[in-house]
Amino acid sequence: MSGAVHHVLDDDSSGQSHIDGDFPIDNSIFAALPQGTKILAAQRYGTSAWTVTARIKAQLVDGSEKKYFLKCASQDSGRVMMEGEFNAMSELYRWAPDLVPKPHAWGKYKADHPETYFFLQQYIEMSDCVPDPIQLCRKLARLHRTSVSPNGCFGFHITTCQGSIPQSVGWETSWTTFFAKLLNHVVELDLELNGRWEDLETLEQRIFSHVIPRLIGNLERDGRTVRPCLIHADLWEGNTGTSIEDNTIYIFDSGAYYAHNEMEIGDWRCHYNKIHDKVYTETYLRHYEPSEPKEEWDDRNRMYLVYYNVIYSCNHMSQGKAVRQV
Repeated sequence: MSGAVHHVLDDDSSGQSHIDGDFPIDNSIFAALPQGTKILAAQRYGTSAWTVTARIKAQLVDGSEKKYFLKCASQDSGRVMMEGEFNAMSELYRWAPDLVPKPHAWGKYKADHPETYFFLQQYIEMSDCVPDPIQLCRKLARLHRTSVSPNGCFGFHITTCQGSIPQSVGWETSWTTFFAKLLNHVVELDLELNGRWEDLETLEQRIFSHVIPRLIGNLERDGRTVRPCLIHADLWEGNTGTSIEDNTIYIFDSGAYYAHNEMEIGDWRCHYNKIHDKVYTETYLRHYEPSEPKEEWDDRNRMYLVYYNVIYSCNHMSQGKAVRQV
């Protein structure tokens, strides 16, 4: 995907020769900015496995300067990624504006070959150090406590992606039903992408027939309920940053949907993430206690981890097979 994007970006047909930098700007980007904005510079910035990214320096109509972060992806899969991320980040910004960069716009390039889509958001100068657990977990718990599903259901109003993989996030009234659907989607995709594995398939069948109904279903049994809350849904240290200006922690690259809050930190158990350090989970649980039955929290955390491991395998294919084996 990114190779196709690089091809169109190497062909600057916009005629904007006055813009400094090495990142050609499509006319659709000008249309997405506030009226009267002038782009002063556009520089390729950062690295991404599935997109190309840039930092834009602009001058607003009042003479002030502002920076934007631009992400581009090609083909219909790129549309799903960019539209999903814009909507996910917009929903996060609605509930926690101090936790995410402000999303600005998404759209389609006017250039047709290849078909290219973009996502534009506020640029914040950040360090890539691991996040402070106290600040991160306090803000995250607040997001989980205060966010409210628009229809009382689990899911999201549009497809969101984790990496390049679309997630099955259609609305469901039951968390057990939603989680089973979410996991089944990536399990089937993993078999398609990485090949069939009889022992793994036998285990997965038992997860769907026995483990999820018993373990996750217990959250919604004997009068217990699960309240849907908004989660980032791909929260490892690479999707966090700390503002160089004031040390504020921000999260980005979201595949958000409304879920059981504990689903968020299943990702923190993944051994390939630095955020798997137990201090993060312990700090979060001080701000947001486990759901009942509390004695099954660790088992649920392991179950939620399975989803993140399987979708990692889908995203990274041969590089993800070691995670698949785990």
